[in-house]
Amino acid sequence: AFCASGQAGFIRNLEAGEIVGQVLLAAQDFGDKPSHVVVMGVGEPFDNYENVLRAVRIINDQDGLCIGARRITISTSGLVPGIQRLSEEGLQVELSISLHAPSDGLRSRLMPVNRTYPLADLMAACKAYFEKTNRLITFEYTLIKGMNDQVKHATELAALLSSMPGRVNLIPLSPVAEFNGEHRGRS
Repeated sequence: AFCASGQAGFIRNLEAGEIVGQVLLAAQDFGDKPSHVVVMGVGEPFDNYENVLRAVRIINDQDGLCIGARRITISTSGLVPGIQRLSEEGLQVELSISLHAPSDGLRSRLMPVNRTYPLADLMAACKAYFEKTNRLITFEYTLIKGMNDQVKHATELAALLSSMPGRVNLIPLSPVAEFNGEHRGRS
């Protein structure tokens, strides 16, 4: 609901070579290969699973870009089947979940994917992922003034995430014209 790139619309999935090409273009623009790569954007990476994993393997490969797996992050809105599938890949990539709310009602308003994969299913997949891979998950949480930034939300978030080790990345909301929530900058 608050993501400007998501509101831009979906045209098609990128091919693995196009994903790698974006990393190469960034390396060219900055004059050096990146130290970290995050796969995210207008599309959901797990909706393009095969191409994303092919690109990640090329980016990681010593004959490719040779960027360490632990420096590659796949960021998902919470597609449970993708999380489950990634847990079987044997990769040490980082996993990031766009969470943004500690309850189903609020998350469904902010993240429509929650209607298909509610928090109980998502947290079960995350816990299984951690148990299988022993990799910490980062939970992204964009602070939206008056919507998900109250003390009760922090308490609910702590309870929700208490069953597994992980990280919470608090993100200030960037203004989006189409979103009625208020901007909450860093304080």
